[in-house]
Amino acid sequence: MYPEERQQAIAQLVGQRGRLSVTATAEQFGVTTETVRRDLAVLERAGMLRRVHGGAVPVHAVALVELGLGERTGRLAEQKARIAAAALDFLPGMNGSIILDGGTTTAALAELLPTDRQLLTVTNAVPIAARLATAPGITVHLLGGRVRGVTQCAVGDAGVRTLGNLRVDVAFLGTNGITSTYGFTTPDEDEALVKRAMVHAGQRVVVLADSSKLEQETLVRFAAPEDVDVLVTDDGADRDVLAGLEKSGVEVVLV
Repeated sequence: MYPEERQQAIAQLVGQRGRLSVTATAEQFGVTTETVRRDLAVLERAGMLRRVHGGAVPVHAVALVELGLGERTGRLAEQKARIAAAALDFLPGMNGSIILDGGTTTAALAELLPTDRQLLTVTNAVPIAARLATAPGITVHLLGGRVRGVTQCAVGDAGVRTLGNLRVDVAFLGTNGITSTYGFTTPDEDEALVKRAMVHAGQRVVVLADSSKLEQETLVRFAAPEDVDVLVTDDGADRDVLAGLEKSGVEVVLV
Protein backbone atom coordinates (compact mmCIF):
# COMPACT_ATOMS: atom_id res chain seq x y z
CA MET A 1 0.00 0.00 0.00
CA TYR A 2 1.34 3.43 -0.95
CA PRO A 3 1.56 6.09 1.82
CA GLU A 4 -1.20 8.15 0.21
CA GLU A 5 -3.53 5.14 0.14
CA ARG A 6 -2.78 4.30 3.75
CA GLN A 7 -3.35 7.89 4.84
CA GLN A 8 -6.70 8.00 3.05
CA ALA A 9 -7.71 4.75 4.75
CA ILE A 10 -6.66 6.12 8.14
CA ALA A 11 -8.72 9.29 7.58
CA GLN A 12 -11.77 7.17 6.74
CA LEU A 13 -11.30 4.99 9.82
CA VAL A 14 -11.10 8.02 12.10
CA GLY A 15 -14.40 9.27 10.69
CA GLN A 16 -16.04 5.88 11.12
CA ARG A 17 -14.75 4.97 14.57
CA GLY A 18 -14.38 8.38 16.20
CA ARG A 19 -10.89 7.61 17.49
CA LEU A 20 -7.82 5.62 16.41
CA SER A 21 -4.84 4.58 18.49
CA VAL A 22 -1.35 4.73 17.03
CA THR A 23 -0.50 1.21 18.20
CA ALA A 24 -3.63 -0.46 16.83
CA THR A 25 -3.33 1.39 13.52
CA ALA A 26 0.29 0.32 13.14
CA GLU A 27 -0.71 -3.31 13.69
CA GLN A 28 -3.62 -3.06 11.29
CA PHE A 29 -1.52 -1.68 8.43
CA GLY A 30 1.67 -3.58 9.23
CA VAL A 31 3.84 -0.50 9.71
CA THR A 32 5.74 1.04 12.61
CA THR A 33 4.19 3.43 15.12
CA GLU A 34 6.60 6.12 13.85
CA THR A 35 5.13 5.70 10.35
CA VAL A 36 1.60 6.08 11.73
CA ARG A 37 2.57 9.24 13.61
CA ARG A 38 3.99 10.69 10.41
CA ASP A 39 0.78 9.79 8.59
CA LEU A 40 -1.29 11.47 11.29
CA ALA A 41 0.88 14.58 11.08
CA VAL A 42 0.29 14.75 7.32
CA LEU A 43 -3.46 14.30 7.78
CA GLU A 44 -3.61 16.90 10.56
CA ARG A 45 -1.85 19.46 8.39
CA ALA A 46 -4.40 18.70 5.69
CA GLY A 47 -7.20 19.37 8.18
CA MET A 48 -8.55 15.82 8.00
CA LEU A 49 -8.17 14.87 11.67
CA ARG A 50 -6.82 16.02 15.01
CA ARG A 51 -3.95 14.24 16.67
CA VAL A 52 -4.41 13.52 20.37
CA HIS A 53 -2.30 11.71 22.94
CA GLY A 54 -1.80 8.19 21.61
CA GLY A 55 -3.83 8.54 18.44
CA ALA A 56 -6.27 10.71 16.51
CA VAL A 57 -9.88 11.93 16.54
CA PRO A 58 -12.08 13.63 13.92
CA VAL A 59 -11.25 17.25 13.24
CA HIS A 60 -14.45 18.45 14.95
CA ALA A 61 -13.81 16.48 18.15
CA VAL A 62 -12.56 19.38 20.24
CA ALA A 63 -12.95 19.00 23.99
CA LEU A 64 -15.55 21.25 25.59
CA VAL A 65 -15.83 19.50 28.96
CA GLU A 66 -13.77 20.95 31.79
CA LEU A 67 -13.05 19.01 34.97
CA GLY A 68 -13.52 20.87 38.22
CA LEU A 69 -10.62 21.68 40.50
CA GLY A 70 -11.72 19.04 42.99
CA GLU A 71 -11.84 16.38 40.29
CA ARG A 72 -8.33 17.26 39.10
CA THR A 73 -6.76 17.39 42.55
CA GLY A 74 -4.82 14.19 43.17
CA ARG A 75 -4.64 13.14 39.51
CA LEU A 76 -1.04 12.53 38.40
CA ALA A 77 0.08 14.02 41.72
CA GLU A 78 3.60 12.61 41.49
CA GLN A 79 4.20 14.07 38.04
CA LYS A 80 2.79 17.44 39.07
CA ALA A 81 5.03 17.53 42.14
CA ARG A 82 8.11 16.90 39.97
CA ILE A 83 7.02 19.57 37.50
CA ALA A 84 6.49 22.10 40.30
CA ALA A 85 9.92 21.34 41.79
CA ALA A 86 11.59 21.82 38.41
CA ALA A 87 9.73 25.12 37.92
CA LEU A 88 11.54 26.58 40.92
CA ASP A 89 14.60 26.98 38.69
CA PHE A 90 12.72 29.67 36.74
CA LEU A 91 11.83 31.86 39.72
CA PRO A 92 13.29 35.37 39.74
CA GLY A 93 15.69 36.46 42.45
CA MET A 94 15.19 38.88 45.33
CA ASN A 95 12.35 41.38 44.85
CA GLY A 96 11.10 39.54 41.78
CA SER A 97 7.55 39.24 40.51
CA ILE A 98 5.55 36.33 39.12
CA ILE A 99 2.11 35.42 37.87
CA LEU A 100 0.59 32.16 39.07
CA ASP A 101 -2.30 30.97 36.94
CA GLY A 102 -4.96 28.74 38.47
CA GLY A 103 -4.66 24.97 38.37
CA THR A 104 -3.41 21.99 40.32
CA THR A 105 0.16 22.09 38.98
CA THR A 106 0.58 25.82 39.61
CA ALA A 107 -0.92 25.22 43.07
CA ALA A 108 1.80 22.62 43.64
CA LEU A 109 4.36 25.30 42.74
CA ALA A 110 2.72 27.72 45.19
CA GLU A 111 3.32 25.17 47.96
CA LEU A 112 7.05 25.21 47.17
CA LEU A 113 7.67 28.94 46.83
CA PRO A 114 10.67 29.99 48.92
CA THR A 115 10.16 32.43 51.76
CA ASP A 116 13.75 33.65 51.93
CA ARG A 117 13.23 36.38 49.33
CA GLN A 118 10.73 39.13 48.63
CA LEU A 119 8.39 37.93 45.91
CA LEU A 120 5.33 39.66 44.46
CA THR A 121 2.82 37.06 43.30
CA VAL A 122 -0.12 37.95 41.07
CA THR A 123 -2.83 35.31 40.76
CA ASN A 124 -6.46 34.90 39.78
CA ALA A 125 -6.78 31.65 41.74
CA VAL A 126 -8.58 32.00 45.05
CA PRO A 127 -7.03 28.83 46.61
CA ILE A 128 -3.51 29.95 45.67
CA ALA A 129 -4.09 33.44 47.07
CA ALA A 130 -5.40 31.97 50.32
CA ARG A 131 -2.41 29.65 50.59
CA LEU A 132 0.15 32.42 50.05
CA ALA A 133 -1.58 35.24 51.96
CA THR A 134 0.30 34.51 55.19
CA ALA A 135 3.54 33.20 53.68
CA PRO A 136 6.59 35.20 54.86
CA GLY A 137 8.22 37.29 52.17
CA ILE A 138 5.40 36.87 49.65
CA THR A 139 3.10 39.73 48.69
CA VAL A 140 -0.10 38.54 47.00
CA HIS A 141 -2.07 40.50 44.45
CA LEU A 142 -5.40 38.77 43.79
CA LEU A 143 -6.96 39.72 40.47
CA GLY A 144 -10.59 40.76 40.58
CA GLY A 145 -13.58 39.51 38.64
CA ARG A 146 -16.19 36.78 38.64
CA VAL A 147 -15.01 33.58 40.33
CA ARG A 148 -15.77 30.48 38.25
CA GLY A 149 -16.82 27.63 40.51
CA VAL A 150 -15.30 24.94 38.29
CA THR A 151 -11.76 26.39 38.50
CA GLN A 152 -12.08 28.75 41.50
CA CYS A 153 -10.40 31.43 39.37
CA ALA A 154 -11.44 35.04 38.81
CA VAL A 155 -12.22 35.93 35.21
CA GLY A 156 -13.56 39.00 33.43
CA ASP A 157 -12.61 42.49 32.30
CA ALA A 158 -11.34 43.68 35.68
CA GLY A 159 -8.53 41.13 35.80
CA VAL A 160 -7.70 41.54 32.13
CA ARG A 161 -7.42 45.33 32.53
CA THR A 162 -5.16 44.95 35.56
CA LEU A 163 -2.90 42.52 33.74
CA GLY A 164 -2.71 44.93 30.80
CA ASN A 165 -0.85 47.39 33.04
CA LEU A 166 1.49 44.83 34.61
CA ARG A 167 4.88 43.50 33.61
CA VAL A 168 6.23 40.65 35.73
CA ASP A 169 9.44 38.67 35.57
CA VAL A 170 7.85 35.26 34.99
CA ALA A 171 4.32 34.10 34.23
CA PHE A 172 3.62 30.49 35.25
CA LEU A 173 0.58 29.10 33.46
CA GLY A 174 -1.39 25.89 33.33
CA THR A 175 -3.21 24.60 30.27
CA ASN A 176 -5.89 22.09 29.31
CA GLY A 177 -4.42 21.20 25.95
CA ILE A 178 -1.18 21.44 23.97
CA THR A 179 -0.47 20.72 20.33
CA SER A 180 2.71 21.55 18.45
CA THR A 181 0.73 23.05 15.57
CA TYR A 182 -1.97 25.09 17.32
CA GLY A 183 -0.53 25.80 20.74
CA PHE A 184 -2.06 26.05 24.21
CA THR A 185 -5.80 25.90 24.79
CA THR A 186 -8.52 25.96 27.44
CA PRO A 187 -12.25 25.15 27.20
CA ASP A 188 -13.58 28.47 28.50
CA GLU A 189 -13.39 31.78 26.63
CA ASP A 190 -13.27 33.90 29.79
CA GLU A 191 -10.40 31.82 31.19
CA ALA A 192 -8.60 32.15 27.85
CA LEU A 193 -8.85 35.95 27.94
CA VAL A 194 -7.19 36.06 31.36
CA LYS A 195 -4.52 33.54 30.37
CA ARG A 196 -3.77 35.51 27.20
CA ALA A 197 -3.33 38.67 29.26
CA MET A 198 -1.02 36.76 31.62
CA VAL A 199 1.10 35.68 28.66
CA HIS A 200 1.43 39.29 27.53
CA ALA A 201 2.29 40.45 31.05
CA GLY A 202 5.18 38.04 31.53
CA GLN A 203 8.71 38.84 30.42
CA ARG A 204 9.14 35.07 30.42
CA VAL A 205 6.28 32.58 30.02
CA VAL A 206 6.58 29.12 31.59
CA VAL A 207 3.80 26.55 31.09
CA LEU A 208 3.50 23.75 33.65
CA ALA A 209 1.61 20.73 32.30
CA ASP A 210 1.70 16.98 32.77
CA SER A 211 2.07 14.82 29.66
CA SER A 212 -1.66 13.96 29.49
CA LYS A 213 -2.25 17.51 28.18
CA LEU A 214 -0.14 16.94 25.07
CA GLU A 215 -1.99 16.30 21.82
CA GLN A 216 -5.18 17.50 23.49
CA GLU A 217 -6.98 20.46 21.95
CA THR A 218 -9.73 22.35 23.72
CA LEU A 219 -11.97 25.14 22.51
CA VAL A 220 -10.02 28.40 22.86
CA ARG A 221 -6.35 29.11 22.18
CA PHE A 222 -4.64 31.49 24.59
CA ALA A 223 -1.07 31.13 23.33
CA ALA A 224 0.61 30.02 20.13
CA PRO A 225 3.76 27.89 20.52
CA GLU A 226 5.98 30.91 19.81
CA ASP A 227 4.35 32.84 22.69
CA VAL A 228 5.71 30.39 25.29
CA ASP A 229 9.33 30.31 26.40
CA VAL A 230 9.39 27.11 28.46
CA LEU A 231 7.27 23.99 28.87
CA VAL A 232 7.91 21.88 31.97
CA THR A 233 6.35 18.43 31.66
CA ASP A 234 6.95 14.84 32.73
CA ASP A 235 8.92 12.18 30.91
CA GLY A 236 5.78 10.46 29.65
CA ALA A 237 5.42 13.15 26.99
CA ASP A 238 5.35 12.22 23.30
CA ARG A 239 8.78 13.08 21.87
CA ASP A 240 7.36 13.97 18.44
CA VAL A 241 5.09 16.59 19.96
CA LEU A 242 7.95 17.99 22.02
CA ALA A 243 10.17 18.17 18.95
CA GLY A 244 7.50 20.21 17.17
CA LEU A 245 7.29 22.62 20.09
CA GLU A 246 11.07 22.96 20.21
CA LYS A 247 11.08 23.88 16.51
CA SER A 248 8.82 26.79 17.45
CA GLY A 249 11.35 27.96 20.02
CA VAL A 250 9.86 26.44 23.16
CA GLU A 251 12.44 25.18 25.66
CA VAL A 252 11.24 21.79 26.93
CA VAL A 253 12.17 20.61 30.41
CA LEU A 254 11.42 16.94 31.15
CA VAL A 255 11.20 15.67 34.73
